[in-house]
Amino acid sequence: MTDKATEIAELLSPTVSALGLALLGIEYLPAPGGAVLRLYIDVPEAETERAVGIDDCEAVSREVSAQLDVEDPISGNYTLEVSSPGLDRPLFGAAQFARFTGETAKVTLKLPQDGRRRLQGAILRVEGTSVVFDVDGNELVVDAANIDKAKLVPDWAALGLAPAVDKSGRDVRPGKQKSNSKKDASGKKPAAKKNPTNNAAAKQPSDLE
Repeated sequence: MTDKATEIAELLSPTVSALGLALLGIEYLPAPGGAVLRLYIDVPEAETERAVGIDDCEAVSREVSAQLDVEDPISGNYTLEVSSPGLDRPLFGAAQFARFTGETAKVTLKLPQDGRRRLQGAILRVEGTSVVFDVDGNELVVDAANIDKAKLVPDWAALGLAPAVDKSGRDVRPGKQKSNSKKDASGKKPAAKKNPTNNAAAKQPSDLE
């Protein structure tokens, strides 16, 4: 987080906690036409049976808006957004990286390290205020203070939201490895069947579109 985002997070965190929620972090995005202040909230880590809902976001938005009007930490116009973390949840601070050890993260650095400002790799461990990543088979130690943005990279195949493929690109899910070329008893390929209507041939939208 930027210094401004950290300042606002420290200001608003008690308000969010009072609503029985946790403030994961804040993104403060200044722009000429007006800044965007984005809050990411979640249920406390111990409450595994509950998830953040729309009502939670609306409650936080009301309370935070009132506090910001009084404290006035942002000069000029801004838009307030309150969101749950989602599958590709953002990560703020070393403690959150430690929680997701073994997961893959995409990271943007404030200052280049080893000639790069962007990296993607598995979170191996957290050592004090440093996060150790596996990047292309090599360990890379990054100071958490040098991380500008970071978010988890979901395993869409494991979640069943994308096909699992092997190195050749073949779908390796059970029942998906059938041959595309079938022959009848005479050894010839059967004639292709025509679609009875145009509607049957139309592409059906997937859940990901």
